[in-house]
Amino acid sequence: MGLKDEDGNPVLTTVWGYNGQYPGPTILAKKDQPINVKWLNRLVNEAGAPLPHLLPVDKSIHWADPGGPGVPIVTHLHGGHTESESDGLPGAWYTPYAQNKGPQFIKGEHIPYHYDNDQEAATLWYHDHALGITRLNVYAGLAGFYLLTDGFENGLRKSKKLPDPLYDIGLAIQDRMFTTDGQLFYPSDPEEGGENAMSGANHSSQEHDVPNPSVLPEFFGDVILVNGKAWPILNVEPRQYRFRLLNGSDSRFYNLKLTEGVKIWQIGSDQGFLNKPVEHDALLISPGERMDVVIDFSGANLWKKTIIITNDASTPFPDGDPVDSDDSPVQIMAFKVDVPLNKAYPLTHIPASFHKPLPKIPTATNVRKLILFEGTDEYGRLKPMLGTVEDGAMEFMDPITENPALNGSEIWEIHNLTPDAHPIHLHLVFFRVLNSQEFTGDVDDTGRLANIELVGPLIKPEPGQDGKKDTYPIAPGEVTRLIATFDREGHYVWHCHILSHEDHEMMRPYYVGNLPDNLLASQSHELKVLHEDDSGIGVFSVYPNPFFDSATLQFKMTESSAVAVRIFDLSGRLVREVPEQQLPIGQHQLELSGVGMQAGIYVCEVEVNNKLYRSRLVLAK
Repeated sequence: MGLKDEDGNPVLTTVWGYNGQYPGPTILAKKDQPINVKWLNRLVNEAGAPLPHLLPVDKSIHWADPGGPGVPIVTHLHGGHTESESDGLPGAWYTPYAQNKGPQFIKGEHIPYHYDNDQEAATLWYHDHALGITRLNVYAGLAGFYLLTDGFENGLRKSKKLPDPLYDIGLAIQDRMFTTDGQLFYPSDPEEGGENAMSGANHSSQEHDVPNPSVLPEFFGDVILVNGKAWPILNVEPRQYRFRLLNGSDSRFYNLKLTEGVKIWQIGSDQGFLNKPVEHDALLISPGERMDVVIDFSGANLWKKTIIITNDASTPFPDGDPVDSDDSPVQIMAFKVDVPLNKAYPLTHIPASFHKPLPKIPTATNVRKLILFEGTDEYGRLKPMLGTVEDGAMEFMDPITENPALNGSEIWEIHNLTPDAHPIHLHLVFFRVLNSQEFTGDVDDTGRLANIELVGPLIKPEPGQDGKKDTYPIAPGEVTRLIATFDREGHYVWHCHILSHEDHEMMRPYYVGNLPDNLLASQSHELKVLHEDDSGIGVFSVYPNPFFDSATLQFKMTESSAVAVRIFDLSGRLVREVPEQQLPIGQHQLELSGVGMQAGIYVCEVEVNNKLYRSRLVLAK
């Protein structure tokens, strides 16, 4: 019935949606039948003027700053084996009618995204992925299902081993908060967030006050929505139903259970069917994951009963605050078994096996040792990051360190140095989880990990998590080993799918194949702090950074050297250049003008005697 005011009028909530609906329309696609999709940004009012954001935007973090009016968006097909140009990279954003575009913008508006659909049947989903505001755009409603089918799946339906599409239902689970007048509320005040918001940091000692609005470490809503409805009830027949579960929440994990002793049969994970169904008493699903399940309501004892999906996952997971039985997030939705059986659709029976072997685990040609790390930013706020064991934590704009060979198979050993579980998502590929293991080691304040010692036995992936995955929660204090084959050349990203983490630096680019020179990734990224070395350059800095009209490049020459300075945008396009000149020993300053440049993130390159140094440069307007 929905909420009503004191006069009995419906209380309406303003949301955004693809094609004006939330969740967006479910896209049905067939294997090996490519489609093109035009993702148009029409977040405008009736007069055609760009709308402001529904929610408070923190402009102090790296975000898709358009330098003008309009909300930036870009759509990512989560789980899609997609060309880089159509992947929905965070820097490929655009405002309404593409009046302003991000540095990675190639397709969108007038040029449709292309999806090959060369995967097996799977439950995928699409959602916004704009840099620094993914959490806000998805929260506003920009998400929907993308279901890929194939002949194998249709054969299971025809042989009555899977329910008919009439009984095949997607369930997108998301948590929200609302104001007293029924509008979406997203907390952004660090003071209201308390110690959790600041990760216990004493930010009063920082050089600048914490921005308000501010990104917060996590978000946990007190109202659970399923397909956009709060705690819905689905009336069902006494038969088997197939449900495609999606955790589309910002930060909340769900540990799902059914009342009345009803079991959950998992038949698929992120990237398709399992080899055989797995019976669960409880099903843990982290943000970004999908799980394909069958629930049987045909038991004689269930007629006229109400069966509730409950949740008892701690926040944050796994060692955060427990969900009390009186808390609203305990209940997700309910099924009421009160619809007479429609005999036009025969009953179905889950087979003991689907007789569909999983792909053979490939032989790895490379092993990468990676980390999940929590630091703090210049305001003392929690800043979760990714990085490498050797180099430590890195920000999104630091040069690429993951550069798999085309068609190469790699093991990524991801060490979680944080107290929370992080669902890690790789664009483009599916992976297999090999194992996890506890470890100890020495960690410095930059995230560099040394003296690693593996502790205890190898832990196999949980039942139902040993299939084809694209998102997987890495437990705290453990190293998890994933293996993937990188079979498409191009630029992609990997990140934590806790959206508040992804928006505040827990995302990194990677490139498959020969790394283009314009990505500036083949050089050392260690110029965050440059110490005097044999290059003839000493301390190097750019200030202010972020800057508005101009910034000053300051460095000290320890010997006479040939020096050139260049500024590139994120696509590698040269936008400013100071030609090479011979500079004597001593302190030097160069002014970098931002006139004519769009607001955004750039790379400042200093060449000294043919040796390159690079740093991130942020232009704010």
